Amino acid sequence: MTDTLTIRRPDDWHLHFRDGDVMRAVVPYTARQFARAIVMPNLTPPITTTEMARDYRERILAAVPEGHDFMPLMTCYLTDTTNVDDLARGAGEGVFTAAKLYPANATTNSASGVSDVELIYPVLERMEAEGIVLCVHGEVTDHDIDVFDREAEFIERHLRAIIANFPKLKVVFEHITTLDAVEFVKASGPNVAATITPQHLHINRNAMLVGGIQPHNYCLPVAKRETHRLALRAAATSGSPKFFLGTDSAPHFRHDKESACGCAGIFGAPVALESYLTVFDEEGAIEQFEGFASLYGPAFYGLPVNEDSVTLERAESPVPDELALAGSTIVPWHGGQTLGWRFRG
Repeated sequence: MTDTLTIRRPDDWHLHFRDGDVMRAVVPYTARQFARAIVMPNLTPPITTTEMARDYRERILAAVPEGHDFMPLMTCYLTDTTNVDDLARGAGEGVFTAAKLYPANATTNSASGVSDVELIYPVLERMEAEGIVLCVHGEVTDHDIDVFDREAEFIERHLRAIIANFPKLKVVFEHITTLDAVEFVKASGPNVAATITPQHLHINRNAMLVGGIQPHNYCLPVAKRETHRLALRAAATSGSPKFFLGTDSAPHFRHDKESACGCAGIFGAPVALESYLTVFDEEGAIEQFEGFASLYGPAFYGLPVNEDSVTLERAESPVPDELALAGSTIVPWHGGQTLGWRFRG
C-alpha cells in the first residue's frame, strides 16, 4: 500500500477567485497546492478586455503569500460583442491563456454571456487561427430543458457544430458531469479535452436532495445520476490525456449558500488534492494521479510541466466545518469530514 505520493506540482485548470476581500482570502489556498490556475472571468463586471485581465491578474498576484510561486492564467469572458482584435492582442501579449464561453444565465454572473453561440463564430474562427483555447460551460439555458439534461442538450445543439466548423480549435469542455460528455470527449479528436471536478467524482444528485436540501453540495452544472458519476470516475482514472484536473472551486459565504435562493458553487480549494487522490485511491488507480493532476493539462495547453513537486501522505485529515474568511464564513468542500490523505507540501 502506498503511504506517500510525490508528484510534479499540479495546476488547477478551472477555478473562481472572485475579487476584493474574498479573492484575497481564498488565493492562498490555491497557491499552497498549485503552481498555476486558469482563472474564470465571471466577475461583476466580467473580464472582457486585455486591460481588465491584466489588472485582475495583478490583484491576484498581490494576494499570493510570500514564499509561494503561483501564476494565474487569465481568460477572456466572451460576449455577443467580443472585440476579437483585443482578444488576439491579449493572447499574443501573454495576458490571455484562453477564452470562456458562458451561455447567457448558465451560472453565477453569466448574464452577460453569449445569447446565441453562432454570434461568436467569427471570434471562434480567429481563435482557431491564433491557437487560443476555448473553455466551454456546456449547458443550454432554455426553460423547457430539464436542468439534469442541459449538458447533454448542449452537446447536440452546439458543441458538435463548434467542433465540426472549427476542427483545429482547441476546446476544453469544463466541469463535465455526464456519461454523454465523457463519450463525446473520448470520440473527438486530440483538440478536445475536459476538466473534471472533485465534487462530481464524489457525489451524485442524491447528495443535494436526500434528507432535505443540502445547499453546500449545490453547484452548476448540478451533480447527476450515479451512472454519470461512475463514468466520470472511470474517465478521470483511466490515464487518458483528454481528462485533467479542474476544481471549479467557487467560494460563497455560508449565509449566501443557505439563503432562500442559495448560490451555486463549492469551495474545493482547501482540500483539492486530498479529495481527488481519495478517488484515485478508491479506484485503485493512484499510479494515474500524476498524469491527471500534473501532466495532461499542461500538454493540452502547450505549456511546460512544473519542475517542483508536492507530497501527500496517507493520514487522517480532518476538514473544518467552516472557515472564517473575508469577515464571514465559508464552508469548504468535505467540511466536517475526515479524509484519508493529507497534503504535506
